[in-house]
Amino acid sequence: MPFSTLGLTKPLLNGVQSMGYVDPSPIQLRAIPPALAGRDVIASAQTGTGKTAAFALPVLQRLERHGACRCLILEPTRELAMQVETSLRDLARYTDMRTLSVFGGVGYGPQRTALKSGVDIIVATPGRLEDYLQSREIRLNDIEVLVLDEVDRMLDVGFLPAVRRIIAKCPKERQTLFFSATLPPEITELAAWALQDPERIEIGASHSVVETVTHGLYMVAAERKFDLLVAVLKKVDFQSAIVFARTKHGADKIAKKLRNTNHSVAVLHANRSQNQRIEALAGFKSGKYEVMVATDIAARGIDVAGVSHVINYDIPQHPEDYVHRIGRTGRATATGDAFTFVMPDEGKKLAGIERFIGQQIPRLTLEGFVTTARKGPIHDRTQEPGLSGEKRFRPQRPNRRHREAGGSRHR
Repeated sequence: MPFSTLGLTKPLLNGVQSMGYVDPSPIQLRAIPPALAGRDVIASAQTGTGKTAAFALPVLQRLERHGACRCLILEPTRELAMQVETSLRDLARYTDMRTLSVFGGVGYGPQRTALKSGVDIIVATPGRLEDYLQSREIRLNDIEVLVLDEVDRMLDVGFLPAVRRIIAKCPKERQTLFFSATLPPEITELAAWALQDPERIEIGASHSVVETVTHGLYMVAAERKFDLLVAVLKKVDFQSAIVFARTKHGADKIAKKLRNTNHSVAVLHANRSQNQRIEALAGFKSGKYEVMVATDIAARGIDVAGVSHVINYDIPQHPEDYVHRIGRTGRATATGDAFTFVMPDEGKKLAGIERFIGQQIPRLTLEGFVTTARKGPIHDRTQEPGLSGEKRFRPQRPNRRHREAGGSRHR
């Protein structure tokens, strides 16, 4: 079913076509019609399924012509705010809609200048928006559409109290569009308070891995992790890769060592200045950097087409982060590979991830590469065909004590 059947105006269809979209994704197909009809929507869908266009197109059609600020979109991170603003500008290129993103980490001057010139849509992070509300440089009296995007991430970073305060300042007679990858109890409670008789949409299982991503893991000793990273990058045919590290210091260390192996590398984490983060993302998108090393702050904040590989250098601390990390590849209808490095003492974390996604992650070996430390093998294994010409392994059947240790719930 093409976009032309959804009731979108000609300028928006031209914008869709210019972005290379052909057919709507499942979330777009199900969310756009009720949103166009003016209904509140609560939608749960995996990352990389096209949620931005699912709310952006109805918003642009409802506003139609330039006027006062009538739409507010809340995002949990500045990276997401910038990316959503870019998508809105691209989709609205044949209209006169004006969009502005406001977020912290940069000066107020350019944002204030843009606000004074007049905007139709504000894409904001809660902290900076509350600054403007306090100074009365932004007023929410005319808001017709409120969009809450990546709401579960708002919960993760502690923004829900601020989100509640902002919602309370919006007119009660409004349309609210609510998008989240997962719907934990706190988010469900917020939705019940903020939305009126919403259309409920769920695309795919919230705990599942996107089908376009082929994923697997390498068991590796700590002292061999970086050598394995270099070997994997050399072995696979990657266009661009994101390497996830647990800490900011770890990300900097990995990036420095990768540069010494002649890789062009960008770094993204909380200690980077806003200008550094903007340059890193722009360089990664343009191909200036072939590898980006990032912490979890970027797991839901990077939306770059064509990321061919994701490598979890450090296993995620929380099972849900596994889904969000590897969702940076295999976006929309593209395919991608994701690899996770697991050390011998991380069995509980691995078991938690596999319970969360409801499947065992294929075990891999790299031909000719020894992943074990000097003390001996991590475990015995049998090989079978696997990802991208690699080898998978199955651990030998564990004894009862090992099963109990590996199966305990990690929190």
